[in-house]
Amino acid sequence: MSAAGTPEIVDLETCDREPIHVPGSIQPHGALVVLSDPDLIVLQVSDNVAEFFPNSIEAALGSSAADLLGAECAPLLRDLGSRLPPTGEPLLLRAFRAGDRVLNAVGHRSDGVIVLEFEPASEESPSSSGLHPIVASFIAKVQGTSAVSELAQITAREVRRVTGFDRALVYRFDPDGTGVVVAEDGTGRLPSYQDHRFPESDIPKQARELYRRNRLRLIPDAGYRPCALVPARNPLTGTPLDLSHSTLRSVSPVHVEYMRNMGTAASMSVSVLKDGELWGLISCHHRTPRVVPFELRTTCDLLAQVFALQVAAREHAADYVRRVEIQSVLTRLLAHMARADDFVAGLLDHPGDVLAFVRAAGAAVVSEDRCGLIGRTPTENQVRRLATWLFVEQRKEVFHTDALSTVFPAAAAYTSEASGLLAVSVSKLHPTAVLWFRPEVIETIRWGGDPRKTVEAGAAPGRLHPRKSFETWSQTVRDRAVPWLGSEVDGATELRNAVVGIVLRKAEEMAALNVELQRSNRELEAFSYSVSHDLRAPLRHIVGYAELLKDVAKDKLAKSELKHADTIIESSIYAGKLVDNLLAYSRMGRAALDHSTIDTGALVTEVRADVMSEFPGRRVRWEVGPLPTVAGDLVMLRLAVRNLLANAVKYTKTREEAVVEIGATTGADAHTFHVRDNGVGFDMRYRDKLFGVFQRLHRWEDFEGTGIGLANVRRIIERHGGRTWADGEVNRGATFYFTLPVPNDRERE
Repeated sequence: MSAAGTPEIVDLETCDREPIHVPGSIQPHGALVVLSDPDLIVLQVSDNVAEFFPNSIEAALGSSAADLLGAECAPLLRDLGSRLPPTGEPLLLRAFRAGDRVLNAVGHRSDGVIVLEFEPASEESPSSSGLHPIVASFIAKVQGTSAVSELAQITAREVRRVTGFDRALVYRFDPDGTGVVVAEDGTGRLPSYQDHRFPESDIPKQARELYRRNRLRLIPDAGYRPCALVPARNPLTGTPLDLSHSTLRSVSPVHVEYMRNMGTAASMSVSVLKDGELWGLISCHHRTPRVVPFELRTTCDLLAQVFALQVAAREHAADYVRRVEIQSVLTRLLAHMARADDFVAGLLDHPGDVLAFVRAAGAAVVSEDRCGLIGRTPTENQVRRLATWLFVEQRKEVFHTDALSTVFPAAAAYTSEASGLLAVSVSKLHPTAVLWFRPEVIETIRWGGDPRKTVEAGAAPGRLHPRKSFETWSQTVRDRAVPWLGSEVDGATELRNAVVGIVLRKAEEMAALNVELQRSNRELEAFSYSVSHDLRAPLRHIVGYAELLKDVAKDKLAKSELKHADTIIESSIYAGKLVDNLLAYSRMGRAALDHSTIDTGALVTEVRADVMSEFPGRRVRWEVGPLPTVAGDLVMLRLAVRNLLANAVKYTKTREEAVVEIGATTGADAHTFHVRDNGVGFDMRYRDKLFGVFQRLHRWEDFEGTGIGLANVRRIIERHGGRTWADGEVNRGATFYFTLPVPNDRERE
């Protein structure tokens, strides 16, 4: 508690910001020397350098490496710069004698300098020939295992045997950053943490990054006194030396305190990297101080690398098998959907495959008018609300979570059916989706200490202390499902793409049918026009001559004959009415207009881009004046504008630079638009044919087209209450006009 009696806010990000890669000091079981490259002049030393070499700090700084290290180090310094990896990876150079003891030398690059670190070589350290049987035996053991847990146990046992630590743990990082002990081997002198979890804050992000970059870490004595670098800053950069790859780097005071609170005096960690990322750690602990020679640490690094390769091989193999299973089910689902009338029916009619696809307990297929449920799911209303939330809030093609209620609170009502959700969106216009559900899995987790008390505030501002207790703390986890595998998410993505493809193909088929229907309607209109035009005159003639005959010969015809004449007249009049009704019926089939407010300037910009995509490489200079806002059917007017702009580009293809001008004037009653081009033009004698169905003034071989575009323009504009006409001159271009009414005040309201 703070002095005011309120809880003090502990900023966990303080740990993430701690500059642990530039501590300015090292651990005292070795010495560090910084050399310039390539002349090997001593720039910095650790303040314990005199304990390893005869020179004082003052004598060492500015001297040559050969003078400081002695004649025995000549082979070590020869071609030193060329031997060190440019990546900064530490390299064991060789052992050499310094006075009365033998030192191991490890070198790496950092901040443009060469960093040499020296540790006493242990007489107990095995030679390289002695290390081979250890590694070979380990490889033979792990190759005979299949489960990762068994691999980890063998690794923990072998590393503890090689190093002699009281406890060796294999520690895996989960995606959320928490760690779990998957294997352990120990002497019993330290408590067991098998299957225990540790919070993400125990190993902050930047610490995990250092573990990734530098695989080996040894702390022989948690009670050590740090040895500072002299001078404190790199003379070449003026900044603290980056010790990310140092084997002696001093550790954070928080970590030292953490070790003490755990009851461990010495520790060693070896990183397990899978595909270049930090999979976990092999973490070793000892109750008393313990030094592990570099050679043995290197052996443990080799064991960790073998373990990592074996883990990767097994996980990749399992992933491959799962992907093959998913592809097999996907192939069946695609076949089902291809045979069905729509993808919804194709999925709902084969529930077993839908669930097996991603190992779900339930699924739902939601479209505009349907919501089909499979297996164990929320109710239809709950599923629809969930699909709407995904469509409105998430707007992702693929969405997945193993804790749905944390992002969608309403899902707390059905965690037993849907704590896990994997969903793919099929449409960007409507909440159409395929959803898979996994139920809640209630799990009891054992933590190495209370995860809610990861750190404590210290007396000094910003100073944090790790928790003091690591006693087992149990937690029951609810509202979570088994996480979705990457292969399952990828499979759902592939299914989504396939469904979208099926939907688009159906849309294309419908569009083709619509075109055919439009063609049939045009033929019907043409037929109706022909009937009304060509039959009206004969029918009028029949009526007229029959009435004339009846009038002239009424005195000569019998009553029955006059009745026959009346029948002819009545039937002809009826036939005329039939013709008129047929024509009216064909016009009744036209769709109703869907009026909205349209910015024709934005419409022209959109259509221009669309038109130009069909004429790559064409040089077209567009001259677009101010255009008004109108009222009309957006879909129809877009088609009309597109036909006019496409014609302008098409009929200017003989010009080196096409010029297309688009403008408008506004009168009291109408907006008059024009589209002018500098193309081939036309003979004004035939302008009346321009807007007719299938009427063309140019050969198809010269300018492709169906001859229906301008007819559509006229029909659309006329449906909007406007009119169309054109002016042109052969080889001098053409101008097409159309009008749209200006809404009156009442219409504007």
